[in-house]
Amino acid sequence: MKNILFILLIFPFSLLAQINESDTLKFQTNLALTGFWQEGNVETFIFRAKSGLSFRPVKSLIFKTQNSYLYQEFGKQKADEDILSLNFLYISPERTVYPFLLGFVSSNFRREIDIRFLLGAGVTFQVLRGEKNTLKFSLSCEYEETDFAKTTFNKPEYNGNRFIDTWRTTLWVFGKYHLLDKKVILNHESHFQPSLERSNNFRWQTDIGIELPVWKFLNFKINYLYSFESLVIENQRQDDKVLSFGINMKF
Repeated sequence: MKNILFILLIFPFSLLAQINESDTLKFQTNLALTGFWQEGNVETFIFRAKSGLSFRPVKSLIFKTQNSYLYQEFGKQKADEDILSLNFLYISPERTVYPFLLGFVSSNFRREIDIRFLLGAGVTFQVLRGEKNTLKFSLSCEYEETDFAKTTFNKPEYNGNRFIDTWRTTLWVFGKYHLLDKKVILNHESHFQPSLERSNNFRWQTDIGIELPVWKFLNFKINYLYSFESLVIENQRQDDKVLSFGINMKF
């Protein structure tokens, strides 16, 4: 398995374009693989996989799932292993404003989160909807429950509770732009999630990608992921940053 990952890290790539639920296609899928490997005086291994699938069972409904996996190892010691599954059901996404249902499942090795799930609903506003540029905002409300591996936190009022649940609201921003006569492609996905019950329990994440076309079916890609959680296990950092490089092969 590690030999396969090594090959992928030498030639990191992504297949197909990012899924857009407002497209008219009945079925879409994508796969992105990026990473970094170094051996010698300093041993580092980073692997990130991200996939998506969109299916339109009937004209007015679209089911969309986005799944990601992140693994990091330093000096042959596992530092991170994260799994995230985002699932949406969109209703009439061809409209400028449309509702959706959501269900998320995740785990995080470094943050010592055994499992976290969210269930909720929201509405999306499409500000730009074109072949070259896309900009969307979404607002949702969801119930969340997190099962932590420990019960001592950076905020003492949460100590002693392994299971922490709360109602949240989430602001989502998604954009994709073709710049400089399509010589640069910029895409971004961000969300901010404050608790509706406690002001000191919030998080946000930003995922930014820049692509430089090299050939008709080939782009060079740079990706930056930043995440922050206000509530973490005691002595853990609240933020994480991942910078990766690769190529994007489109079919």
